[in-house]
Amino acid sequence: MAQEFRINSSVIEAKINQLLPSQGGSGAGVDFSASTMVIPIVDLTESAEGADVRQDLQTALSFGSATSFDVSNTTSTVITTTGYYRVFGANNLERDPSTSSVVSFILNDGTTDKVILKSNMNNENSNELSITTFDFVIFLAAGDSFKIFANNAFSRSAGATRQIASIDGTLINP
Repeated sequence: MAQEFRINSSVIEAKINQLLPSQGGSGAGVDFSASTMVIPIVDLTESAEGADVRQDLQTALSFGSATSFDVSNTTSTVITTTGYYRVFGANNLERDPSTSSVVSFILNDGTTDKVILKSNMNNENSNELSITTFDFVIFLAAGDSFKIFANNAFSRSAGATRQIASIDGTLINP
């Protein structure tokens, strides 16, 4: 069973009245008490998460937060800044009568390329089109980059990137 104690300390009372004026600091004195009973206080509001915006809303796109790309017949470095990024869009591959059409998504650590996703269409039947959508999240450490390779004029990757968190995982509002 909990025990109640009355606190008679002018120092504690003055400090509480200074820090918490709504608790009686600007009016008459207030009696303070303590208890041996532990009463947990759980804050279930979104502000308790440390953010003003819900996590799912922090991944929203805005004019200032989305960076578009359109890559065809080249290799393009799309992101070089550290952090977590959402990458989304579509690959359009047409059949090239002379060679296969390829789009590759590449992570590079400064020296080595690593293909993380690849779309490929061989050259067997001409006049066909393949559209593949993509939506994934990548992490870039210091020195890393994200590149897109489209091997010819019949291969195209178009979409956008959006940084969703800094390198330490702090979410970034749109």
